[in-house]
Amino acid sequence: MDTANCKICRKVGKKLFLKGDRCFSPKCAILKRPSPPGPEPKRGATITDYGREFMEKQKMKHWYGLRESQFKKYVKGVLTNLNKINIPAEDALIRKLELRLDNVIFRMGLATSIAQARRLVSHGHIAVNGRKLNIPSYEAKKGDKISVKENSKNKAYFQKVSADIKKYKSPVWIKLDANNLEGEISGMPQAQEVGLPIQLSSIFEFYSK
Repeated sequence: MDTANCKICRKVGKKLFLKGDRCFSPKCAILKRPSPPGPEPKRGATITDYGREFMEKQKMKHWYGLRESQFKKYVKGVLTNLNKINIPAEDALIRKLELRLDNVIFRMGLATSIAQARRLVSHGHIAVNGRKLNIPSYEAKKGDKISVKENSKNKAYFQKVSADIKKYKSPVWIKLDANNLEGEISGMPQAQEVGLPIQLSSIFEFYSK
């Protein structure tokens, strides 16, 4: 039976990697049942511009595991401050989302999904610049050093991660120290290099109406 996360992927028609390792296995629901859940759409049905924009918004919101109110706040914040930033709106939004602490933990290879990364942060296993921080929405900054707390490294989960992460390649904006389970924000993520299967312009169009 599909889990709620698997139904989300089937509904938007894209693999959003919400279930970690399961998404890379033959058990992935979208491989076995690529059609959306529920009754089949009528033949000849067309998708409106609003429908396409809504679907792109849903894909990105679920990709980062955010509630509607949270995601809308990020997008509206970028739109409101467009005149104050000197980068494209797409890059500004990506930076806000990619630099969330839970996403950074995921991008460092310390978790197989953002949901799992969020739990690691919330349960107090993560430190930023040497101090414990259990706020998943914390926006990391260039120069921040994110690490697994010393008293958490002996746990079975992180022992396994310590072995697996040595084969992991982090994004270019994270300087990863696999041996010590820590990373430094050495640059700023850009929309093009993140390469999400999402049309970002449609999201801004959706919230501009």
